[in-house]
Parts: sequence; structure tokens; C-alpha cells
Amino acid sequence: MKKFPKITFIGFGEAAEAFAMGWQHLPLEISAFDIKTNRDGTRDAQLEAYTKAGIHGHRTVEKAVADADLILSLVTADQAHAAAKSVLTHCKSNAFFFDCNSCSPDTKRASAKRLEADGIRYVDVAVMAPVYPAMHKTKLHISGPHEKAVLEVMASLEMNATPLAGDIGTASSVKMMRSIMIKGIEAVMMETVLSARKAGVDELVLDSLDRTYPSFNFREKAAYQMERVMMHGVRRAAEMREVALTVEQLGLDNSMAKATVNWQQDIGERSLDPDYSLADNDYGSRADIILAAFDKEES
Repeated sequence: MKKFPKITFIGFGEAAEAFAMGWQHLPLEISAFDIKTNRDGTRDAQLEAYTKAGIHGHRTVEKAVADADLILSLVTADQAHAAAKSVLTHCKSNAFFFDCNSCSPDTKRASAKRLEADGIRYVDVAVMAPVYPAMHKTKLHISGPHEKAVLEVMASLEMNATPLAGDIGTASSVKMMRSIMIKGIEAVMMETVLSARKAGVDELVLDSLDRTYPSFNFREKAAYQMERVMMHGVRRAAEMREVALTVEQLGLDNSMAKATVNWQQDIGERSLDPDYSLADNDYGSRADIILAAFDKEES
């Protein structure tokens, strides 16, 4: 009978839930810890998320990781190092720690140094695509010194991992540089469409863009990207701060990454309802929701 690792998530948001849901057909023992279970305003929703995914939720990190063979850290980028430190002295020797967070290579190297010294096998994991619809089979990049053992574990869990040549920080570097483009496009889309909508020329602007890039489908992309920023802007802003730090550490101008932070944070922290009943290409209604929030603040 195939032996599966005992799995614990640190942080149980969209990505962790997608992985857990994808694994429901496997005989896995999965648990999780998320700080939202210790907050009155978010506890009920978090407990419901555990139940939906069929996993056991813990109220402390210590209990969550005590028997885990594999720990997946999926927190916000600004909490990645703190999450890594939180498992120290509580894990089994030789447990795997998959740092799946979008943080700088230096942050991952610092986390790896602390965990490896405690006998925990650290893996730099970069999530390279949206977790839906692929769920546990989402495209991942990994780097670090435990490649062979890591790939065996990932194969048993049907995960889609590509090893990259290089040490800790290689996978993270790919994700950071990619995010300049991916999250930057979202920010440019917000500025373009919201400005054009407010000026009353959005249809003309998008028609022009569709003629220039006929396969892009700007209306549908705008509607989708607005939903992503509305729902996940705060988390994306935290990631882009790590991107800006990475670019700065490379000795380059990071003004593009910092501007992306501003748009992601400004929209994300408003907790706006993207209205999932809208048609896939209804960018205008989502733009109006965001603009109404801006106008309300100004008044």
C-alpha cells in the first residue's frame, strides 16, 4: 500500500483550499493552521473552509505541525519568514517545509537557513499559475538541495513540479520577475480602464486595443483582472512589495513594481464585491463598482 505523507497547511486561503480539494480522492491525513481561526470576525468562515475541504483545523501552529511529514506554507508574502520561524522546534526531524509564498529570494534564503539548521528540509516553491482549475496539479517550480526526495513526494501527491537548476531562491526569482509583468498588467489595466471609463471613452479605447492586439480580448481580460484585484489585491500588494525589494537588491529601478503595489492595495483593501453574476466580458459593471467606491471616499 502506498505511503502518503501527513500534510499540514500554514495559512489556508484560496491556494491551500484548492490543493486540499484536489487531493480529496487520495487517502491523505491533512490538517491546517490559519490565524483567522483565532479572530472573532473570521473564525466561522475559516472553520467552514476546513469542513468544506475535509481537513482538520488546529488553533495553534505547534499542534498543526507536530506530526506532519510535509508542511506547506501559503501565507501572505509579508508573513512568509514569520511563518517559517513559527514551526521551529515543533516539527519532526527531516520534515519537508514547502515555502510556496511569493517572497524575495533573500527572504527564502533566510528562512531556509533557520529551518535547515533545525533539521527541517526546506524547499523553495513557486506557484506559477492560478490554482483553479488545476488545483493540486497547478504548475510549480522548485529549487533547493532536496530535489530527488521532493520530486518523489510530489509525484505521490500528483503535483506538477518542475525542478530548476540552482539553490534556494532560484524558483522565487522566477516568480518575482514574472510578477512584475503579471501583476503589472493588472495594475496598468486598472489605470487604463478606470480612467477611460471615467472619461467616457472606454469603449473606444478597448476597441482600439483590440485592433492592435486582436487575440487578447481586452473586455474579458479587464473584467477578470478587476475581479482578481478586488478579491486578492491586498495579498498581491504584499507580493509586489517583495518584488520591489528584489529589484532594488538587484540594483535596478523598482518604480514599476512600487506603482503596482499602490493599485493592488488601493482596490484590494476596499473589500469590494465583484458580483459573480456578471457576464465574463462585463468589465464596465466592475469598473463602476470600483469607481463608485472611489467617488464615495472623495465625497
